[in-house]
Amino acid sequence: MNDLTPNRAFIALMQAARPFLHRAIALSLFVGTFSPPASASDTIRKIQESKTIVLAFMGTVDNLSPFAMIEPGGDVGGYTIEICRKIVQGIRQELRMPNLKVQYFPVNASTRFNALTDNRADLECSVSTNNTDRRKKVAFTIPHFFTSVRMLVRADSNIKDWRDLRNKRIVTVKNTSMIDVINKRSNIRYLGLAIAELDSDQDCLRMLEQGAADAFIMDEVLLHGARESTANPEKLAIRGAPLSIEPYAIMLRKDDPEFKKMVDRQMARLAISGEIFRLYNRWFMQPMGPDGRSMNMPMSYILRDSLRYPTDKITN
Repeated sequence: MNDLTPNRAFIALMQAARPFLHRAIALSLFVGTFSPPASASDTIRKIQESKTIVLAFMGTVDNLSPFAMIEPGGDVGGYTIEICRKIVQGIRQELRMPNLKVQYFPVNASTRFNALTDNRADLECSVSTNNTDRRKKVAFTIPHFFTSVRMLVRADSNIKDWRDLRNKRIVTVKNTSMIDVINKRSNIRYLGLAIAELDSDQDCLRMLEQGAADAFIMDEVLLHGARESTANPEKLAIRGAPLSIEPYAIMLRKDDPEFKKMVDRQMARLAISGEIFRLYNRWFMQPMGPDGRSMNMPMSYILRDSLRYPTDKITN
């Protein structure tokens, strides 16, 4: 199978998860007519006073195509960025602020959380996984993508699956959800992994290509982009049965219920109207970028099913 096509094992995992997902999304979000709150929340007040909404995004260092990136002309673009722009359009209408401006705030895997908690950004629009630990410090809206964890290895490597990693050198990006997934797998299989958390995808790729690491573990969809960013992508291969489902969702400040309700309404509207399906098709099924290449990655069953009953409730 070509490494650039959707992995059959991942699709099987998505199908197996469908019954559990349906139970998780039984409580869907109510989408109704907006009436302004008597007392605006802090974020809403901030937006009204500054006449600006700030969107944090990764993608200036790592290759996060097609989610968030700097396009050839210098504009910020991508699937998640477009979703955030649609959310802003809805906020403009709800607040009756047609001239509401958008400001982009570059972050990385480490600084994205502080950008929200320090009030420097209002939404984080990249590839952040909604999990239990992160919900202790930030909030998430409805997921816009689901992926799974796999590994990138050299194509001539004997590493075919997770059991082949015993006593191997592993790299991943720090401040992501990967380390817990890796440690759990290592403990279950007694793999004895030597794990290094690095600052960026590029650092991980460099160590892998130079032979200083045996495998780079990360979300599968990001591994595709990382592999394609190298000079010789055919020398790298994505392997291993998919691990843990990773729901990507836009992050926002915690304990700001009025603003979260506003963002959730816009995400639900995108799902119910079908707009998010058109955005997905544009970024994952159509030729994009200067080389006109398509990822050719149809929407997974778990994402399609979740958008039927849009909710921010995640079962992990």
